[in-house]
Amino acid sequence: MKIFSAAQLSQADKITIEKQDITSEALMERAGEQVFNWLHTHLDGAPVTIRIFCGIGNNGGDGLVIGRLLIEHGYKVVVYVVNFSDKRSKNFLLNYNKIKNVTKDWPILMTSQADFPEISDEDMIVDAIFGIGLNRSPEGWVRKLIQYLNANQAFKLSVDIPSGLYANLPLKDKEAVLKADHTLTFQTAKLCFFLPETAPFVSNFNILEIGLDLDFIKNTEPIAQLISKPEAQAFYQPRNKFDHKGTFGHVLIVGGSYGKIGAAVLSTSAAFKIGAGMVTAFVPECGYSILQSTIPEAMVITDKEEKFISNIETDFKPSAIAIGMGLGKNKATVAALKKVLQLKDIPFVIDADALNIISENKSLLDFLPSNSILTPHPGELKRLIGTWKNDYDKLKKAKKFSEKHQVVLIIKGAYTITVYENKLYINTSGNPGMGTAGSGDALSGVIAGLLSQGYDPLLASVFGVYMHGSAGDIATGQLGFEAVMAGDIVENISEAYLELFSREEAHEQSQ
Repeated sequence: MKIFSAAQLSQADKITIEKQDITSEALMERAGEQVFNWLHTHLDGAPVTIRIFCGIGNNGGDGLVIGRLLIEHGYKVVVYVVNFSDKRSKNFLLNYNKIKNVTKDWPILMTSQADFPEISDEDMIVDAIFGIGLNRSPEGWVRKLIQYLNANQAFKLSVDIPSGLYANLPLKDKEAVLKADHTLTFQTAKLCFFLPETAPFVSNFNILEIGLDLDFIKNTEPIAQLISKPEAQAFYQPRNKFDHKGTFGHVLIVGGSYGKIGAAVLSTSAAFKIGAGMVTAFVPECGYSILQSTIPEAMVITDKEEKFISNIETDFKPSAIAIGMGLGKNKATVAALKKVLQLKDIPFVIDADALNIISENKSLLDFLPSNSILTPHPGELKRLIGTWKNDYDKLKKAKKFSEKHQVVLIIKGAYTITVYENKLYINTSGNPGMGTAGSGDALSGVIAGLLSQGYDPLLASVFGVYMHGSAGDIATGQLGFEAVMAGDIVENISEAYLELFSREEAHEQSQ
């Protein structure tokens, strides 16, 4: 699914109106009807008092449509007009006149803090004050109104976007944003729904189709792509009956140091579980018995050093290399990393201590093979690209880093974002239970295992992140957030494949 900017969505409205030969008022009616339908389905005539707070622009017009339809269907509705200016949008005025025809109680005009109503915790608040066209933070009594609504325990539903939030610009005043319990957004999700600084204001959301022009949606380059199950299904590469282990490649996992061999175990297991034909783990000598006894399917090569890796050599050419998990930062390890990065025509996944070594030895950036996949957590990312002022500055710097070094950059988080040159891919699978030691090691193994099967680096990254998150979702469903360990994620990669399709479909895909 594509994510568009506020400016692009405004353009989509205009094109839709022109090509479908409808009025902007009709498009607003369509949007309001979709919100009403959602509410009517979920409330089913419940005797709740619905308090709709409308701004005086088009978002307020949406609120007036919703209020009128609710009143017509017998709901108890109180509509407030947040009258912060003497300017009105045309469609607001049209719908203001319409709602007066269906109720004796005209919308209540609010002009100051003295007009704030008493709200019961059992009421519902519908927020239609500001939409995606907002260009400055709410101030004065309107800011206080948002704070007043936030302090109330009533369920809060935002129309299109929580008031005070920008669709694709940095947050300016977190005290002037409505914190919605649920948001009903039109046509596409907004970028702000997925970033750490702004997503908490959205909480949960549904996307409502309002019939914007399909050619515009199809042909316009978005600011980001949202990756969910339908996209992941399209990424999956089915197997052929006569494929064999050689077809699915040979992964080299390079990691582990004294006390951190488990990182290599998790990566090796994950590479197998995602479908690599063969996996060899290159570890310090102290890791030999652990790998051989824990993963009998794996081949193991040990360094001459007991506790760290000093020289990476194999007698085969890997299909993919994942390096860095539990690696440590010994001086000899730094030299070994520099040497192995110079191998030609092998895709790399670079994680954990390998990233930290590169951050401390920036000259190693010159040795990064093109299309290498870097998987930093927030701290490692900061060491790579520098500090950022806000989430949008972070994405800007990440794009610049990706373009400069020709790498795929995976920004791990609640919504993991894959950055490739100027493109963003936002993952929707995963949950807080995955915030556990070793989860990132498993992800590196997953991506390396996909690379070995012939997925290109970008596809391996985006699909791998989704499958890793899906496995985590399945593990959490079985165990709960607190009890999930990284090994549980690895064990459920098989279930993630089965969940991607029905079991019958999964069987058919392999024929």
